[in-house]
Parts: sequence; C-alpha cells; structure tokens
Amino acid sequence: MNETPWQPAADLDVLRLRAKLLTRIRDFFAERDVLEVETPLLSHAGLPTPQLESFAVHPVSRPEAVPAYLHTSPEFPMKRLLAAGSGSIYQICRVFRADERGRRHNPEFTLLEWYRVGFDAAALMDELELLLQRLFGQLPPVQRLSYREAFLQYAGIDGLDDAIAPLQRVLAEHAVPVPEAMPADDPDPWRDLLLTQVIEPRLPSAVFLYDYPASQAALARVRPGPPPVAERFELYLDGVEIANGFHELSDAVEQRRRFEAGNAARISQGLAPVPLDEHLLAALDQGLPDCAGVAVGLDRLLMRAAGVDEIDAVLAFPWGRA
Repeated sequence: MNETPWQPAADLDVLRLRAKLLTRIRDFFAERDVLEVETPLLSHAGLPTPQLESFAVHPVSRPEAVPAYLHTSPEFPMKRLLAAGSGSIYQICRVFRADERGRRHNPEFTLLEWYRVGFDAAALMDELELLLQRLFGQLPPVQRLSYREAFLQYAGIDGLDDAIAPLQRVLAEHAVPVPEAMPADDPDPWRDLLLTQVIEPRLPSAVFLYDYPASQAALARVRPGPPPVAERFELYLDGVEIANGFHELSDAVEQRRRFEAGNAARISQGLAPVPLDEHLLAALDQGLPDCAGVAVGLDRLLMRAAGVDEIDAVLAFPWGRA
C-alpha cells in the first residue's frame, strides 16, 4: 500500500482487479436478464434504525436547512422500481454510513445489491453462490447453518431463546468484555455480541447463516414458528460478513410499524429520529412483487480476491486520503 498521502492507497494492480470483478458481475447479470439500474444517492428520508447512522447533509451556506440524507443502501428506491414493474434488477453504487471506520470499514464503500422476482431466500443463496464461483473460480460448496444451529454448535445455547442469562454466561466463559450500556430487557445486543466475538471466529471458511430471530427481521418477512424466524441470511467468508439478504417484506402496514419502532429506539438511545420514506411505504401499499434481495460488500469481496486484510488496501482513496 502506498504511503504518500496524495497517491492512491491501493496498488494499481488491485484497482485493475476491481475493474475485472465489476465486469464479471455485469456479465453474470446480463446472462440472467437482470436489469442494471441507478437510483439517487441523496434522499429526503433516512434509515430509522439505531444500528446504522446516516450522513445528514445541507447546503454550506444554509446550515439551518432541512437536511437530506446520503443513502446507506439503495434498497428503498429499488423497491419502488420493483413495485412499478421493473422485474429483477441490480445496482452497483457507493453507499455511506457514518461512524464506520476500521480495518474492514470505510464511511464510503461500494455495494452490489440485487432483487430477484419470484425468488425466496434459499433461491437467492443459490444464486449468490453461483456469483462467487464466477468471481473466484470453483469453490467448495458454501455450508448452510441456521442461526439456531450456529449458536448450538459454537456456543452451546439456543440463539432463538429470548433469555439473556445464558448469553451472559457464555460471554463470561469466553472472557468477552461487555459494554456498560447493554440492556437488561433486550436479548438482541447480547446475541450480536456473542455472534461477533465467539461464533464468527469459529465459522467455516464459507457459510450462510439463515433464519434469524424474528426481532432481527429488519426488512425481511417473518415465518411463523414456533418460534417465528426472520427469512434472512448472511454470507460469511473467512469469518467476515460479506452479504445480507432477505425474503422481502411486502406489507406496508408492518413496514411502517417497524420504521416507527426503529425511530422510537433511536430516541430512547438519545439519537435524533429520521424522516420515514413515505415513497417506499406508498410503493409497498401499491404492491411489491414476491421477491428476495441481497446486499454484497464489494470491497470486502475484493479484499478476499486480492489477499489483503485491510479495506484501505483495495480503495483508491479511503477516508484518510479523501
């Protein structure tokens, strides 16, 4: 990696590899008649969740102006296209997430997101595996573990159980430091801590986790239980999360309820609420076709292809040089 600040951080050979991967991705979708689209980076609405923080922007000369938001994902406008009859679509774009900087994080990064009409989560996992083979050559089959199976196998407890005490016990057994602000009545932050600190380092080199707790559905459908589960999956390569996919929720009333609950959670944590995307809710009310969608971190895929373990090594100008 170059050390002179004006120069690109990534070697030129890595930037050429990025271009090759982008070409292979576009060829992959062209063969399947999936339409490439572009949607706005800047929106009147934000993402109402405490887990991700958007960049709010306003004109330099009018700091008092109502802010707009740089998108954290192209999901909302892409779903509006789906509701308008676009058919299966994909997009490669820059996305922005505030307060994310580290070895695997840059506040601005590249996302591949696609939606397949008529697919469920299992079918989309199949297609994502085919894309990986196109990008990296023949790979061993990607293993599949349910969220419950992963917790049972690597932590010895049921990850779908809402009890917090077993999660605390396993964290203590593994000497995992626990942040002071952990809630006493919500198991999800405890699950997330256990997943990232205990389970992820023990996962197979290539694995899909699927059927998450219903409380972590985000924009996914919930399949009735017992217990109910979110029709959601994540792809891990070498212990690194690469992709997050859903069998997409199409219920406008339920989506509004989740958005409002997300804003309530933001307020309870001292964060400002954000405007809801009424255009998306109107599109869902009109009718979203049955579909599944997935977002893939292209920079992390490129890290694997280039054999590097820092995101700066695959970016021309990461935040420190932007």
